[in-house]
Amino acid sequence: MKIARNTPKKARIEIIPMIDTMFFLLVFFMMATLTMTTQNSLPVNLPDANGVQSQKQQVVTLTLTKGDKLYYGQDEIISLAEAARRLAQESKADTKASVIINADRSVEHGRVIELMDAVRKTGISKIAVAVNPS
Repeated sequence: MKIARNTPKKARIEIIPMIDTMFFLLVFFMMATLTMTTQNSLPVNLPDANGVQSQKQQVVTLTLTKGDKLYYGQDEIISLAEAARRLAQESKADTKASVIINADRSVEHGRVIELMDAVRKTGISKIAVAVNPS
């Protein structure tokens, strides 16, 4: 009498749990990198505009707030002359320096133009006005 032997089945690697794990890691690292981005500006109520492209490089940020306060990056400064002095130093260090102006919606138009003129007098020609994309 012959006894039937069970041949052992070949081991298989289940790929579905591995795909689930890789997808989870991908989503985790995507969310982690999004939380690491920083913007060097103060919160202001920006106006809306169509056709806006986001800025990829590090630039100098000037902020005019609702209370007519002027900020260079995160530092409050007293006057346009102080901003112009700092920007002149920045333009000497980096010939391709650029400036983003964050002006609150309620700031007078003339005040923003004065700031833009002060920036241009320092020799910096790349000036952008920040807006909310709509």
